[in-house]
Amino acid sequence: MRNPSVRPFQDFSTGAACLNKSFIYNYTYRKNQTHISFPYLSLTSFSCRCSATMAAEEKQMQKFDVEKAASLMKELRNNYNSRKTKSYEWRMSQIQSIANMIEEKEEEIIEAIHKDLSKPPFETFISEISMTKSSCKLALKELKYWMKPEKAKTSLTTYPSSAEIISEPLGVVLVISTWNYPFLLSLDPVIGAIAAGNAVVLKPSEIALATSSLLAKLLEDYVDNSAIRVVEGAVAETSALLEQKWDKIFYTGSPRVGRIVMAAAAKHLTPVILELGGKSPAVVDSTINLQVTIRRIIAGKWMANNGQACIGVDYIITTKDFAPKLIDSLRNELKEFFGKNPMESKDLSRIVNPFHFARLASLLDEDKVSDKIVYGGQRDEKQLKIAPTILLDVPDDSTIMKEEIFGPLLPIVTVEKIEDSFDVIKSKPKPLAAYFFSDDEQMKKEFVQNISAGGIVFNDTIVHTTVSSLPFGGVGESGMGSYHGKFSFDAFSHKKAVLYRSFNGDSTTRYPPYTAEKQKLLRALFNGNILGLLLALIGWSRD
Repeated sequence: MRNPSVRPFQDFSTGAACLNKSFIYNYTYRKNQTHISFPYLSLTSFSCRCSATMAAEEKQMQKFDVEKAASLMKELRNNYNSRKTKSYEWRMSQIQSIANMIEEKEEEIIEAIHKDLSKPPFETFISEISMTKSSCKLALKELKYWMKPEKAKTSLTTYPSSAEIISEPLGVVLVISTWNYPFLLSLDPVIGAIAAGNAVVLKPSEIALATSSLLAKLLEDYVDNSAIRVVEGAVAETSALLEQKWDKIFYTGSPRVGRIVMAAAAKHLTPVILELGGKSPAVVDSTINLQVTIRRIIAGKWMANNGQACIGVDYIITTKDFAPKLIDSLRNELKEFFGKNPMESKDLSRIVNPFHFARLASLLDEDKVSDKIVYGGQRDEKQLKIAPTILLDVPDDSTIMKEEIFGPLLPIVTVEKIEDSFDVIKSKPKPLAAYFFSDDEQMKKEFVQNISAGGIVFNDTIVHTTVSSLPFGGVGESGMGSYHGKFSFDAFSHKKAVLYRSFNGDSTTRYPPYTAEKQKLLRALFNGNILGLLLALIGWSRD
């Protein structure tokens, strides 16, 4: 098994006994070690078999612990304090380098993601390559505008004066990414952090091991290693990083680990952005184009990493009368897209690892759920594949309806009338996304007014993430904070208020001794009462 390593980005000579002004932190696993991994609970056991040469090399390896994390933080802090990351030229050069990296290494990126998830190359290009490219392109185009100070209005109390809001970088930030979109969800926030002028440490998910390794290698080659680093590893390494005092932590993953990250950040009063998830519903009215609706639901479920997506459709709500028609259409379109035997389809990702396969299997095997399957249900543990599976009217107290599914299982909940769907959604924690398929304009308005979610999309799924002018983020248990486009820049910036005054216009009214006349003047001033102000100035009163 590969020995993951932390690679601060300095050039070094391979095979040399010593490094040229650089260092590599390595960690090794104990035999048969069981660990809980980030960002989702993952129990893994394995034994390391090493040759005599590898064993000798391991003796020289250093564990990435709190001390090493502190050393890394100190170096990045010093480099940030040199002000190099604040310049427009540095920010542009780093983002351009990432864009060049994606262009030049596209095949390697696609291959790594396929190793981790068996994700179809077409899907990888659309959801990972092209979207990360778009983030780079937008930042390169708009950065000068984003960095420009924003003029602010002043008040009569500070006259004469002027004011502006300056976006300044926060400092040294930590990005902890996840495994389901291991390239996009690693680099998208990093691009925002660089655009805002920060030094950055990226901690990719150890579950997507091939992509994590590739990110460490490529970023080492393409970006400024004195301010942008990658730390590979699992719980021990993440814990060591969380012990440090960051200026912001950006975490993508589960609510369970989100609480751990937030608790660690609270020790240092470090602000966090938590991109979590939840049970994102799709409400389907009968006033729809059925074929388009079904295809877009499939795109937002099985064509989104086979359901392993935080914004994927978690369950459908429709009326009892319309459900049979909806299920028939789903069956037909799924057969058209993935064939009669979807287990052989090359257009579906596999489940990421044995733990998540077992988790999903247990959802299906629950006593009150197993007989609710109306389509699919096939599984192959060796290949980590589960076919697209539809369930009808699963009990609300079953695990599959209480937890985020994060897989290819799709329950359908039926209600008497479509308005009842509002209560179903509101009975659960606020979702990251909510989808509503209908041509009823009044129902759309009521949905927006009544449903709280990170984002709402009408008559489609997941495509709101491609709109850079919209913030992407959760609410409540689905997360806090947002990013994408300029929102990414803002997420890693401090909005500094600056007021400019001259030495003119200094009034004795604000200074002691406090008199009744001064109070009248100030009262009129604060109330915006121009007539009262004038009367007070000439010694008259309306009282």
